[in-house]
Amino acid sequence: MDFLHGQLANVQTHLSFVQKDPIDWKLYVQVFSWTVTLFESYLLLRQYPLYSKTAPPPALEKDFEPGAFEKSQAYGKDKAKFALFSGLYKQAVDSSLLQFGFYPWSWQAAGSLIQKLGYGPQYQILQSIAFVFILYFLSTIPTLPLSWYGTFVLEEKHGFNKTTPKIFVTDLVKSWAIAFVFGAPFLAIFLKIFQWAGDRFVPWLMAFMISFQLIMVILYPTVIQPLFNKLSPLGDGDLRQRIEGLATKLKFPLKHLYEIDGSKRSSHSNAYFFGLPWSKHIVIFDTLIQQSKPEEVEAVLAHELGHWYFMHPTKMLVISQLHIFTILALFPAFLHAPPVLTSFGYPAYVAKNPPTIVAFLLFQMILTPVEAVVSIAMNAVSRKFEFEADRFAVELEGRVKATAGEKEAEGMGDMGERLGRALISLHVKNLSTVWVDWLYSAYHHSHPTLTERLKGLEQLQVAKEKKEL
Repeated sequence: MDFLHGQLANVQTHLSFVQKDPIDWKLYVQVFSWTVTLFESYLLLRQYPLYSKTAPPPALEKDFEPGAFEKSQAYGKDKAKFALFSGLYKQAVDSSLLQFGFYPWSWQAAGSLIQKLGYGPQYQILQSIAFVFILYFLSTIPTLPLSWYGTFVLEEKHGFNKTTPKIFVTDLVKSWAIAFVFGAPFLAIFLKIFQWAGDRFVPWLMAFMISFQLIMVILYPTVIQPLFNKLSPLGDGDLRQRIEGLATKLKFPLKHLYEIDGSKRSSHSNAYFFGLPWSKHIVIFDTLIQQSKPEEVEAVLAHELGHWYFMHPTKMLVISQLHIFTILALFPAFLHAPPVLTSFGYPAYVAKNPPTIVAFLLFQMILTPVEAVVSIAMNAVSRKFEFEADRFAVELEGRVKATAGEKEAEGMGDMGERLGRALISLHVKNLSTVWVDWLYSAYHHSHPTLTERLKGLEQLQVAKEKKEL
């Protein structure tokens, strides 16, 4: 532990200029946040001409019914226009809040609020919680029209919206309540660790955040998600038998198999699994069941179980923890940097002893360009994992033969082909874009494009057949 703290201290020595040099950090944040936004707008402008294509890629021509491709292109074009406007609008709002002192005002407003409740400035954690929720609620208001438009105009126009105004409002209120119920204790412990551990907070904070994530793995499906959607045991039938059989053959620790009423809000479809290593739960959207055949849903689940087999969730967790560790390792220099707070307009008496939550928020803003690069790298890793999960589905027959025998592997030889059909069906029915600019995809997509996945599945199938000869 002493070695770790020694290395972290060396990092802070190299960053000591932050605590004394009069850098205009607010200008830096404004310039780089706008740079990122304009780059994202440029990517949209690269992608937009592809929505004018009049025919799908040759490999997909037979899969689109008359008029379906035109609907897909119209949906993609409308989403791109909305994304371009909303991205610039959100950045303009954020930039205005930053430029005109919204953040210093929010800190002072939080102080005034807790004073009215009988608490003084010595209750910094309480003021910090009030500060965060003032920021959260007030900064949400300008973007509510965008959420409303996206749901009741854009999604409605293209036939996907199932959300009623009542559900929209109640979902919003529920999300605010959940943010407070879970966010307030999280912030309190988060900040208490800083008070208790001082500059040696990094390992303790990492341990707390990992513990919190594991707790949320349990609480989200059992406490939070039921507030928004109904999870029911998947009914008996061919699909249930297929999935339970697949789980048994792979020794997947399936505890519950749920159907979720995703159609309550949207006709888009999905499937996923969650849980602790020894107890997993599979959730299938009712829309996926309605849109796909049981053998295709089984293939989609085979892909998902490939993620489990190759420990992709665990690997992503480790990568994210390394990312968080890097951020926390850099933070102490900014925690003790009055010039940073002063450059953002905080009064001298606040900047003199920077509140932890304020310093951390500003530090996150300063990292904006770095986080944009990190997101590209994370997408690249995610896409690699998606190809590996596809390979698992294609090679599933051989894996089951090796572990459970030929009888158990019967009917699995075409799993890759079934997965390909399922992907095509889901893309067509969800009006997903099939023409994608490579740079736009690299920045935005955590999954390979449909044509990339189909090509990969075809190559894997050919390799599998050659291996069997």
